[in-house]
Amino acid sequence: MISPEARAASVKQLAAELGFDLCGVARAGSIDDGGLPAWLTAGQEAGMAYMRRRVAERLDPRRIVLGARSVIALAVSYFRPEDEGGAAGEGLRRVARYARGRDYHLFLRRRVRKLRRRLLDLVPGARAHPSVDTSPVMEKVWAERAGLGWIGKNGLLIAPPFGSWVLLGTIITDAEIAPDPPVVPRCGSCEACLPACPTGALLGSGHVDGRRCLSYWTIETRAPIPEALSTACAEWTFGCDLCQEVCPWNRDARPSRLADFRPGPLVSLRCSEIALLPPGLHAALAAGSPLSRPGYSGLRRNAALGLAREGGAAAKAAAEMLALDPDPAVAQAARWSRSRLG
Repeated sequence: MISPEARAASVKQLAAELGFDLCGVARAGSIDDGGLPAWLTAGQEAGMAYMRRRVAERLDPRRIVLGARSVIALAVSYFRPEDEGGAAGEGLRRVARYARGRDYHLFLRRRVRKLRRRLLDLVPGARAHPSVDTSPVMEKVWAERAGLGWIGKNGLLIAPPFGSWVLLGTIITDAEIAPDPPVVPRCGSCEACLPACPTGALLGSGHVDGRRCLSYWTIETRAPIPEALSTACAEWTFGCDLCQEVCPWNRDARPSRLADFRPGPLVSLRCSEIALLPPGLHAALAAGSPLSRPGYSGLRRNAALGLAREGGAAAKAAAEMLALDPDPAVAQAARWSRSRLG
């Protein structure tokens, strides 16, 4: 028989071999802090209706794996300091860092599934459920409980020495694996992230009001962006990193080891180029990229808003053309930019 401590050591070694930067283990149990129910009651999930489904499973992994004893939490860094600076291009700097390369769901899921298979070799007969963002699993909570870091005031996991530039995965299993102690939260009195959010979406408690979050509006919905949020959304073609850029824990973050995060061709384009992409070329450039998430309509809408930021003759010409676009969200965004371009 392998002891729970030996299993933990083996799992962490296997995770490192598969390219994970951090691995920890938490004891499976209920999440009873009331955070998710209160967030949903306040309507702060915005249009993400999937967050209201399978709430019981989100709050207790033992409903996903009957008799679950352990939750393995995993993290990889996606920070690439070499992408910063003038050579990166205007387009690249307006795309959230995690989304500049390949879609992490594709390659991170494969790594988590490989670790699951190795876990089952280590503990024959065990049951294990792998997850990367798409299962009803509170991944940040389990990463915090497993000692990978703590949930900061901006709602993101801060995991030294990688800061908040990490993506997460989990494996819920009925195997008994020795848990790790949680780390002490170290945000202290720092609130640098809160005023950095241009729309006031950060509530200071580790929760985010999705109704005001730039990432929600530029990624999760294809609807017209409200005029009150247009100025802020125009600064980002996809997602938002502002609260992370000011976080002291990110100043000396250790960079990623994975080539998967190397920027793809679509992210370097100017807004005037993205907004006028024909559907076929958009599909080819967005394939395998997180930028496929908002769809053809959503990405063109974002780019049409960004024309006001880009400025110049090409942006003005694109705004004039797109103001008559048959897609109402794109046309509204283009008219907004046209009014600011003069």
